[in-house]
Amino acid sequence: MSVDVVTFGCRLNAAESEVIRREAEGAGLADTVVVNTCAVTAEAVRQARQTIRALRRERPGAKIIVTGCAAQTEPESFAAMSEADHVLGNAEKLSADAWRRAQADRDAPKALVGDIMAVRHAASHVIDGVSGRTRAFVQAQNGCDHRCTFCIIPFGRGNSRSVPLDSVIVDVRRLVANDYREVVLTGVDITSYGADLPGTPRLGTLVRQVLRQVPELKRLRLSSIDAIEADRDLLGAFVEEERLMPHLHLSLQSGDNLILKRMKRRHSRDDAIAFCATLRRLRPDMVFGADLIAGFPTETEEMFERSLDLVDACGLTQLHVFPFSPRPGTPAARMPQLPRDLIRERAARLRARGAVALRAHLDSQIGAQRRVLAESGDAGRTEQFTRVRLASAAVPGSILEVSIAAHDGEQLLAA
Repeated sequence: MSVDVVTFGCRLNAAESEVIRREAEGAGLADTVVVNTCAVTAEAVRQARQTIRALRRERPGAKIIVTGCAAQTEPESFAAMSEADHVLGNAEKLSADAWRRAQADRDAPKALVGDIMAVRHAASHVIDGVSGRTRAFVQAQNGCDHRCTFCIIPFGRGNSRSVPLDSVIVDVRRLVANDYREVVLTGVDITSYGADLPGTPRLGTLVRQVLRQVPELKRLRLSSIDAIEADRDLLGAFVEEERLMPHLHLSLQSGDNLILKRMKRRHSRDDAIAFCATLRRLRPDMVFGADLIAGFPTETEEMFERSLDLVDACGLTQLHVFPFSPRPGTPAARMPQLPRDLIRERAARLRARGAVALRAHLDSQIGAQRRVLAESGDAGRTEQFTRVRLASAAVPGSILEVSIAAHDGEQLLAA
C-alpha cells in the first residue's frame, strides 16, 4: 500500500501534504498514514488525537506518523501516544532526510522535532498538484512575526519567511502546465510577504508578477490576509487584474477595539470597515469572508455585539467562527476566562448572523451569469468563491458559464 496523508487545518497544510506524500514515498515508506495536524484550537488537536486512535483500530499493521503544527507544539504528548510510530516537526516533515530516517533508522528517537524558531528560509517545494482538488495551492510564505495573544501558530510555524518570487512563479507555471486553472497563494501571514527578501518586494508585486509571467493561468486567489498589511499595489491589482479573483478572507477576529488591543491585533474596527468599503468601491464585485473569535477573555455582551455588528458594517458573507479556545503558553490563556456555555452561545449567535449575511449574498446572485470552476460531482465555485450546485456533473477543473436560478440558503443553484 502507498502513503496516505490525512490533512487538518489550513491551505498551507494542504500544499505541504503533497510534499509529505512525495518525500515519504521517495524514502520507501509503504502502508503508512501520515497525520498532518493543526494546532489553531484545542478542538483541532483533539480531533487529530481522535483520528490517530481511529486509524490504529482500522489499520493495525500500518505505520502512523504524526506531523504538523500540533506535533511541533506538543511533541511529547503525541510521542506518548502508543498509536503513533513517529512524530515529525514542521521543518522535518518537508525534509527527505527526515523521512529516510523514519524509514530506515530503527534507533531514531520517536520524535524528530527541531527548533522551528531557528529556521530562517522558506524553500520552494515544487509539486505537480493537490490530490483530490481542482485548485492548487502554492506556498509563498511561512511563519509569523506577530504575537497575537490568543495564537499558538508562530510557535508551530516559526518566524516569517518568504519564498523567492522566481520560485513561486516556477511553481505556478508547473501547476498550470498540469492543467490547473486556479491557483491559491498561501502562507501563515501572506501579507508580510517579501520583508526578508532582497529588495523587500510586497505581496502586490508577487501577485502582479505571477499574473504577468504566467498568462496561461486563468484564476488566481489569495488565502487569508491581514488587511492592515495590504499594500497599495495589491489593491491596484484587484482593480486592474480580472484574473485575480474578487474574494478575500480577512483575519478580523473581533469588532471591538478594546478586545482587539487585548488580542494584540494591529488594526481597529474602523480600519476593517474602511478597508472593505475602499476595496468594494474600487471593485464592486468583491466579497469578503472573515475569521471571528467568540468569547475572548473579558469580552462583555456589549463588546460581543460589536462583533455581530461588524458582519453588516464590513458586508461579510462567509464567516469562520471560532469559539475562544485557550492555548497553553499564550497570554490569553492566562486572562480571565468566560464560561464555556457562554462562549458556545455567542459562537452560535455569530454563526446565525453569518447565515443571514450569506443568504443576503445568495439572494443578490439570482439571475446573474457566473463563471464557475467545477469541482467533484455537480459542485463548483464562482469567482467570488460562492458554492454552486450545477444542473449536472461537469468535468472537474473546467470553467463553466452558468446562469444562477435560485439558492437553498447555503449555495447557489445553477439553471
